[in-house]
Amino acid sequence: MAEENKEVAKVDAKKIFWTLFKVILGIVFLGLGALAIFKWWSDLIVVVRGCIGLFLILAGIITLAIAKE
Repeated sequence: MAEENKEVAKVDAKKIFWTLFKVILGIVFLGLGALAIFKWWSDLIVVVRGCIGLFLILAGIITLAIAKE
């Protein structure tokens, strides 16, 4: 009975550790992403402007495919 409790505690501790690690890693990635957006804002705007035409073409193709049905 005591060994089962130790195993459960060991598994729970490992699960908690990995969950905490993933949360911290996620927060770090969010911070780095926000920093990248602020640092390369002008480049991001250029990419977004460049994608507007392709997005409109794709929206038109999808609209025509839906209308065809």
